[in-house]
Amino acid sequence: MHRRTVPGPAPAERWASAGRARRYAAAVTSQTPAGPADAVIRLLDLREEALDATEVLAAVDDPTAGGVNLFVGVVRDHDGGASVDHLDYSAHPTALARLREVAEGVVRDFEVVALAAVHRTGTLQVGDTAVLVAASAAHRGQAYDASRALIDRLKAEVPVWKHQVFADGHDEWVGTP
Repeated sequence: MHRRTVPGPAPAERWASAGRARRYAAAVTSQTPAGPADAVIRLLDLREEALDATEVLAAVDDPTAGGVNLFVGVVRDHDGGASVDHLDYSAHPTALARLREVAEGVVRDFEVVALAAVHRTGTLQVGDTAVLVAASAAHRGQAYDASRALIDRLKAEVPVWKHQVFADGHDEWVGTP
């Protein structure tokens, strides 16, 4: 099995090179009414193109943060004892709005400096990154807790559905209502 690896923590200068994250965060903020969570929720998106961990880390970079936690979800080569060929992710039209509600809940429940979450849609192969979630906080425990809550709530509450296609040709939908 081949898995892509994410390099260890990079200096803030490298993270800042992902200016796309800051521009996107500004676009998201300008589309919704300003509120207390807007300064904390820096990047939320659903996209068909490959995800970039550097962009997500840049989004949560903050001089007040002493801890940053990044979760990278990748497509594995098996599920329930069967070999996975590929996955197809699809999202309900309300998925991005629901992701924002989930992120706002994490901001309310945890002492967090910044949050980011990006989920792939479309066809993904084994080893592809399916989801990136990051949290920064004053201390590492807060960053871990917020990041864990964000990924767990995203998977439970955001209407993104996984269609698994197995090597033997059979398939199944996961996470559908």
